[in-house]
Order: sequence, then structure tokens, then C-alpha cells
Amino acid sequence: MTGFKTTGEKKLMLFSGRAHPELAEEVAHQLGVGLVPTKAFDFANGEIYVRFQESARGADCFLMQSHTAPINKWIMEQLIMIDALKRASARSITVIVPFYGYARQDKKHRGREPISARLIADLLKTSGADRILTVDLHTDQIQGFFDGPVDHLFALPILADYVGAKVDRDKLTVVSPDAGRVRVADRWCDRLGAPLAIVHKRRDKDVANQVTVHEVVGDVKDRVCVLVDDMIDTGGTICAAADALFAHGAADVIVTATHGVLSGPAADRLKNSKVSEFVFTNTLPTPNELELDKITVLSIAPTIARAVREVFEDGSVTSLFDEQA
Repeated sequence: MTGFKTTGEKKLMLFSGRAHPELAEEVAHQLGVGLVPTKAFDFANGEIYVRFQESARGADCFLMQSHTAPINKWIMEQLIMIDALKRASARSITVIVPFYGYARQDKKHRGREPISARLIADLLKTSGADRILTVDLHTDQIQGFFDGPVDHLFALPILADYVGAKVDRDKLTVVSPDAGRVRVADRWCDRLGAPLAIVHKRRDKDVANQVTVHEVVGDVKDRVCVLVDDMIDTGGTICAAADALFAHGAADVIVTATHGVLSGPAADRLKNSKVSEFVFTNTLPTPNELELDKITVLSIAPTIARAVREVFEDGSVTSLFDEQA
């Protein structure tokens, strides 16, 4: 005999960084597993130390970290955790990135600019990631930046079904806040059977770097308008779009976005907006100062857990969204 056989049983292990442990706990609960105990802390000079307290040898490892603020710290922690798993002889390493940092920097607008979204993909690959699982990338082309499988999940079913159950669909109009979101808005229209409108923006020639909402294309008068976007950061663009809809006679406006970044002046803008409800998923933690009655947060954990199970069992992640095709 020149060798021996193993049982061949696969082992799934779920790890989490410190950025958004609440979401990781939800995913673990959905999968019926526990998060692997991890020791992580910062040295006095800001360097990060990580050590997993269980062996990962031969396991299919899934590492969760959402790129929330302080974004650079949590990206670095994720890279260090991936490196630790690689050196611990993990069989495979899938990084789960509910919110992919630097996704807005996906191309060069002017000379001497970086393509930072590609850099993040290169860093993940170099550190040892075999696969990326993420939710609603800013642009689909980012999938091509990573040299390996990318499972792109969508929050549309969760958000659209919530809105569809709450609003009379005969009075509903789906609105894209700019030309770049029209394709996504079209998918909403197909799912809800609602017409489409677009907020058309033009720059004010008399004021540098000033974007002015110019007109609304489509019928929004006396309609309940649902503005759909992938992320809301400071809230300026989406609140201006909502104001334009009200100016054109909209009866009500609901804003939905997968990622509630909600930085800087977002708290005041959302609070003072005439929008009746802002609906996000929990890909990012919601800042404490934004616990407003008009903010609703839906869980993306079941979708992520189902995708993890499909990946682990060599199933089809695409099948989770076939109904949208």
C-alpha cells in the first residue's frame, strides 16, 4: 500500500471581522453554524493582530467583512485574516463582502486617476482569496476585476417585495435617480408591474461643480414614487431627486437602496427630507444617530446564507435569482 484514503467529508467554517459582527451572526444563525472564535486587536501604533482559535486546515472557509467606516482599517483587517487562513492551510477561501469598498472608483474619469476598485480586487487575490461573494456592486464590470469566481447577489427581491406589499401597485411609479440606474430600475418595473420615470440631471453652467436637478422624464403626478439606488452616502443626490419628484406633483416618495453608507450630513438630510420612508438592507451597520422612524432596515442575511450554502455544496448561486431573468 502506497497511501491511504480519507473520508472525503467537506467542512464549512464561517469567520467574521470586527466591522459588522451583527450581520455575520445572522448569517451564522441562518446556516446553523457558529462563528469561529477569533482573537483580534489593535496594537498601540494601529497595526492589527488576528489569530483564529480553531484549526482551519482542509476547510472551506467563508470570511465576512463589510467595508464600513473606518473603511481602510476594515479592508486591511480582512486582508490580514485572508493571509492567516491561507497560512493555516484552508482548502478554499471565499471572502464575503456585503459592501465592496471603493466600488465608485471603477474607471478613470480624468488622467492620473487610480482605478481603486480594481486595486481592492488585486489585494484580495494576492492575499489569498479564491472567490468573492458580494451584494449589489456599484457597476457590474467590477466582477471582471477579480481573477476568479465572483458571486454577485442582488437585494432587489427583498426591497421590491417589501415596497410592493406596502403600496398600491396601481399607484406606484419606479424612478431612477440618474441615467446610470435605469437598468436596475427596469428590473424593479418588471417585478412590480409599474411604469418607469427618470430624474434627469444637468450641471449649472454658472456654478462650478454644482449639479442641478433639471427635469423628470415620465408621469409622476399624484403617484407614489419609489426611488431606487445602490447606495446612499451623504444623501444629497437622492434628496434632491425626491424634491424634484414632489415639485412635479408626486403624492409620496419612498427611497430604497441596498447600502446605507450614510456619512457626513446624511443624518440631517434624511431627517429633514419630505421622503416618507428610506428602506435599506443591513449590508452596512446603521449609525446610531440615524435610528429614525422613517428608516427601515431589511436583513440581507438569508440571501447571503443561501448563497454560501450553494457555493459550499457546489450548487448554483444564479438559481437564487433566476426569477428575475
